[in-house]
Amino acid sequence: MTFQHSRRLVAVVAADVVGYARLMEAHEEETHHELMRLRTNILEPQISAYCGRIIKNTGDGFLAIFDSALAATRCCVDIQRAVAHAGADKPSDQRILFRLGINVANAIIEEQDVYGDGVNIAARLQSYAEPGGIIVSAAVADQVGDTLDIPSLDLGDLHLKNITRPVRTYSLRLGAESVRLTGKVHVEQEARPSIAVLPFRKSQVDEPDAYFADGITEAIIHALAGLKDLFVISHSSTIGYNAADIDAPAVGRELGIRYVLHGSVRRAGGRVRIGTELSDTETRAIIRSDQYDGSLADLFELQDRIATQVVTTIAPQVREHELRRALRKHPDNMTGYDLVLQALNVLYRMDRESFACARSLLQQAISHDPGFAPAHSYTAYWYVLRVGEMGSPDPDADAAAAAHHALAAFERDTNDPLALAMYGYVQSFFMRDYNGAALTLERAIDAGPSSAIAWTMSSANCGFMGDGRAAVERAERGVRLSPTDPHRFWHEGILAQAHYVNGDYEQALTWARRAVARNPSVRFTMRTLTATLAAIGHLDEAAQAAKQLLEVQPDFRLGPYERRCPFRGAALKQWIERLRAAGLPD
Repeated sequence: MTFQHSRRLVAVVAADVVGYARLMEAHEEETHHELMRLRTNILEPQISAYCGRIIKNTGDGFLAIFDSALAATRCCVDIQRAVAHAGADKPSDQRILFRLGINVANAIIEEQDVYGDGVNIAARLQSYAEPGGIIVSAAVADQVGDTLDIPSLDLGDLHLKNITRPVRTYSLRLGAESVRLTGKVHVEQEARPSIAVLPFRKSQVDEPDAYFADGITEAIIHALAGLKDLFVISHSSTIGYNAADIDAPAVGRELGIRYVLHGSVRRAGGRVRIGTELSDTETRAIIRSDQYDGSLADLFELQDRIATQVVTTIAPQVREHELRRALRKHPDNMTGYDLVLQALNVLYRMDRESFACARSLLQQAISHDPGFAPAHSYTAYWYVLRVGEMGSPDPDADAAAAAHHALAAFERDTNDPLALAMYGYVQSFFMRDYNGAALTLERAIDAGPSSAIAWTMSSANCGFMGDGRAAVERAERGVRLSPTDPHRFWHEGILAQAHYVNGDYEQALTWARRAVARNPSVRFTMRTLTATLAAIGHLDEAAQAAKQLLEVQPDFRLGPYERRCPFRGAALKQWIERLRAAGLPD
C-alpha cells in the first residue's frame, strides 16, 4: 500500500547530537549503544506521550512532528532534562547531549519524511542551540506564551543558512550547566591564536645588554598575557631558543603555536633601538615588522613602554590575520573564537542586517563552545548596543539578556579583562550600579593593563558618575592602546564624551568629529557631537548634526532616550536640553 502525502500545519522538531562525529571517533561502540538506549528509553516514549511522531531518524538526530507547538515544546523540555539526567554520571567528553530546534510549519508529510520551508528552518535553528538547549521560532513562542513558565532569551533575528529572510528566535533557559564537550573541535585544541615571544638578539654580549634584552622579552610576554584572547607561551618555554636563526615553522611545531614574535636589541651610548618581527609559523610570512627607539635613562619604564607599543601593534594585527583565516574556513571547521571574530567584523557597521548577522554569529559561537567567555561578553555588548544604538523593541528584556550573558562570561573566566569590562559596563549602563561597576572595572584593568576596552569602559562609567578628569585619563589610555584597532572610533567616541563631561568642549568637539568621521553610523558619537556643538553655542552646526543623527535613526525621540540615558541628575538634564536645543524631537 502506498502512503499518500498530506499537507498540514504541524510543529516540527529537529534534533542533532552535539559533536556526533567526534564522539564516534573517540568512543564508537559506547556512543552507539548509549544513543540507542536514549532512543528506546527516552526519545521514543516521550514523543509518543505527547502524541508526536518521529518522521525520520538520522545517524545523529531525528525529525519529529506534533499537532501543536505547546506539545512539541513540552516534549522537548522533558527530553532535554531526561537526557541530561541520564548522562550526569558520565565524563563530559563521553556525554551525549542534543540540540533541539522547533518551528511551526505548513509541511508536506510523507511516511518517512517531512518537507517544506518551515521544516528547513527547524533544522537550521537547532544548530544555534547550546548543548542541551532548545531554540524556538517566534511562531512557536507566540503559541506557547507563558504556559511553561520557562524563561527565554530573545536572540533577535537570526540569518539562517539558505533561508532568505531572517527568523526571530528565542532560546529556552532550562538551567542546565554548560560543559565543554567533544565536538567538531578537539577538546584539547586551543582555539585562540597562540604566540611565542623568543629571546631577543643582542648586539653586544655584555651583561647589561643581556639583562636588558631578557627584560624586554619578559615585559612583552607579560603584556600579551594580559589579553585573554591570545594564548601566550611562557617565558620558561622559549628561553632556550637561539633567536639568531629563526625557523618559524619548526618553532610552531615544537611549541604548538601559530605566531612567533622575535627581535633584536641594539644599544649605543644612552640610546636603544628595538626591532620586532611577527611571523606566521604555517606560511612563513612576516606579518609585521617594527622598530622602537628610546633612552636608557629609565630602563624599566622603557621596557614597559616598548612592551605596550608591541602589544598595541601586534594584537590588532593578529586579530585581523585571524579574521582572514576564519573567513576562509569551511563552516564545519569553525570554532567559537572564529565565529566571534566574524561577528565583530560586522557588529560595528550598525546597519540592521549586519547587526542581526552579528547576533547569529555570536549565537553560533555559544552553541559551538558554551564555555568560551568572549562569546558571552560580546553577546552582552550586542544587547547594550541594541538598546543604546539600534532601538530596542523591549529594553527591559534586552537589559536582562545583557546581564545574563555578562554574568555568564564572568562566571566562565573571573580573571578575563574583557569579561570583567563588559560586566562592569552592564552594571553601569543598565543597572545604574556605578560604584559596583567601578570596582569591577578596576579588576578588569588589573587583570589586563593592556586591554583597551577595560580602560575605555572604565572611562564611560567615570563619565556617567560625573568624574570628568578620571574619565579623560582612562579614555586617553584606551585610545593609546588601540592605535591600529579597526574599532578605534569607539574608544575615540568615549574620549569625546569624557572631555564633554570634563567641560573641555573644544577637545570634545575634536574627538567627536574624529570618531564620527571614522564611522558615521555610530549614534552615541553623533549625540556627543550634537550636544557639544550646542554647548559651545554653534546651534546651526548642532542642528545639522542632529539632522544627520535622525537620518541614521529616524525614530529617535528624547523622551524614551532620557529614560535609559545613564547620565545622572543635573548632567542628564543639561545633556537633554542641549540635544533639544539642536532640534531633536521629544
